[in-house]
Amino acid sequence: MAVTKQRRGRRIMMTSEELDAFLRDRRTCRAATVGTDGAPHVSALWFVWDGTSLWLYSLTRSRRWAQLLRDPRIAVVVDDGEGYGELRGAELTGRVECVGEAPRTGAHCPRLTEVERLFPAKYFGLAEMPHDGRHAWLRLTPEKVASWDFRKLAPAQS
Repeated sequence: MAVTKQRRGRRIMMTSEELDAFLRDRRTCRAATVGTDGAPHVSALWFVWDGTSLWLYSLTRSRRWAQLLRDPRIAVVVDDGEGYGELRGAELTGRVECVGEAPRTGAHCPRLTEVERLFPAKYFGLAEMPHDGRHAWLRLTPEKVASWDFRKLAPAQS
């Protein structure tokens, strides 16, 4: 994963460990895709971070899915915080690939073993993935990552 050089934001940039923990723990991301007319489309969805890739669980009959089949470029933002001094997040950009059958019915796919262990535990408290025949997996291995954690700007406590 290439981390974007953040000249002005070095002080607030997350370390690799902080970014890993943040992406593992957050539940919702916002994904931006490109429409046929070039207009952006942003939608929220659930995801899993495996330490290398962001796995997006998307409806296959969605605008997002159709746009990504036509043009796999995507930008995803995962963020958190209410007040200015609490804001933190990451933007991951790159291209997605579809992994497994679409829609996903649970056919054996070794590349999805870990993802389909992590996802149901995170969102449903289950050990097995509940396949609904409506969703499928998109894998984003980021080409660029930019991160911020405004909590690092807090004045030092004595």
